[in-house]
Amino acid sequence: MASHVHRTHRSGWLRAAVLGGNDGALSISSLVLGVAAAHTDPHGIVVAGVAGLVAGVLSIGAGEYVSVSSQADTERADLEVETHALKHEYDNEQVELAGIYVRRGLDPDLAARVAEQLMAHDALGAHARDEIGISPELSARPFQAALMSSISFAAGGIVPLIPALLLRGSALIPTTAVVSLVFLAILGAGAARVGGAPIVAGALRVLIWGAFAMAITGVVGAAFGVII
Repeated sequence: MASHVHRTHRSGWLRAAVLGGNDGALSISSLVLGVAAAHTDPHGIVVAGVAGLVAGVLSIGAGEYVSVSSQADTERADLEVETHALKHEYDNEQVELAGIYVRRGLDPDLAARVAEQLMAHDALGAHARDEIGISPELSARPFQAALMSSISFAAGGIVPLIPALLLRGSALIPTTAVVSLVFLAILGAGAARVGGAPIVAGALRVLIWGAFAMAITGVVGAAFGVII
């Protein structure tokens, strides 16, 4: 008997983790590179990096919580509408559910029997899943999203801070860039592996955008350093 591994149930926390890790590494590395390119002293680079890390952790956690809470509010409102409809128009809701199954390929008689049996078992669950598209595996989880994105942002942001703490002079900028890009490539590959996507494509996607962002930030920082 063949067994299949499905990964859709990981999409919520995986999205938050990848977003946080990518944002942390990219934001703090770009910040360090930009400040260093402006010829700031080593202490100032570290202070800017640490301040950016703390602000980023709090910002992405709050942002994820608010945005995913909005999604949860929408899901809750839809379920309330469906609960009211099931209470007052049960028969019409059963016909509606059967129509969904007919459009998916069942013949009308079988669709009617399936709708009847599913609604007898869990009417709200059947409509939430098949009419609205809400399932326990994919439902919004604001706290989980906020926690995962904050932790992963901190983990990603620490990576480019390590060279800033250990190095001085001309070695800082290239080392920070290389370390950060390696981390981004590993992050992209790991996320692709967990999500079942092509690993090389996942790594390159994150790597290319990360290199572009760091290059632009470095150019801006160098320009301001010359002007100042």
